[in-house]
Amino acid sequence: MRIIFCNSIIDNKQVEQDYEDEMKSAIKAGFRISLVNFEELAAGNTTTALKLVHKAEKNEQAIYRGWMLTLNQYKNLYDGLAVKHIRLINTPEEYIHCHYLPESYHKIKGKTPKSVWTTELELSTLIKLVSKFGEAPIVIKDYVKSEKHNWNEACYIPDASDSEKVKSTVEKFINLRGDSLNKGLVFRQFEELDFLTDHSKSGMPLTKEFRVFFSQKQYVTMFNYWDEGAYGNTKPKIDEFIEVARNIESNFFTMDVAQKKNGDWIIMELGDGQVAGLPDNANKDEFYKKLKNTFEKCK
Repeated sequence: MRIIFCNSIIDNKQVEQDYEDEMKSAIKAGFRISLVNFEELAAGNTTTALKLVHKAEKNEQAIYRGWMLTLNQYKNLYDGLAVKHIRLINTPEEYIHCHYLPESYHKIKGKTPKSVWTTELELSTLIKLVSKFGEAPIVIKDYVKSEKHNWNEACYIPDASDSEKVKSTVEKFINLRGDSLNKGLVFRQFEELDFLTDHSKSGMPLTKEFRVFFSQKQYVTMFNYWDEGAYGNTKPKIDEFIEVARNIESNFFTMDVAQKKNGDWIIMELGDGQVAGLPDNANKDEFYKKLKNTFEKCK
């Protein structure tokens, strides 16, 4: 079993600095390591991107741990590694199932905020779409990411029926996302969550959220989502989310859960575990040890 990290743009034989501690922990846990060139992969040069990945002597499973990939980039990575007898833990279909919210929404509907989406960016289409929320507050994101650190200008809309605010927020959001815009727009009902603090840099409200990792349908571990704010001792009861996880069409994914002001817990979104970041507070040694254990149990 190997972990494939992004390499450094300064020295392609070294791991990207942001993943250096993760690599050390992965090696300590017993994983083999390979490096992929993200810039070449993003440019469509798959063979060059994988030149440092040695062909496996026999079929081997792997996990990519690196920057987010588009579906086409992931397909190229998946196919390029397959030629080297290396199979990524998630197929392209499984990758996109958790990477794009609309793809997995039906799996978590009822446990996550009401959501609607579209690939059409005409204002009239968007106004009609958000009318389903009435006068409720909503937030905007694309199929993958939001601009939550630009909360008031490009994320939060206090009243979905306020067409001017919808227009200005959408325009700002699209401008900020630029070429990074993923697929289309998603509008979600805003939920009052348990407040922690305001972000020290952006000022956005931070709420009590946790990032939960699952591998092979098994619970791996859970981290505080934010590194700021006093979480206290309250954590979600993981059993109900394990039940949901069993129906998710992925072998390695994250589930971000949050506590509402009334004390209830909801799922904010899912993510492919290969491109989901570890919070700064994460014990990386423990994470990779537990991740390795999930594979040992499946042998």
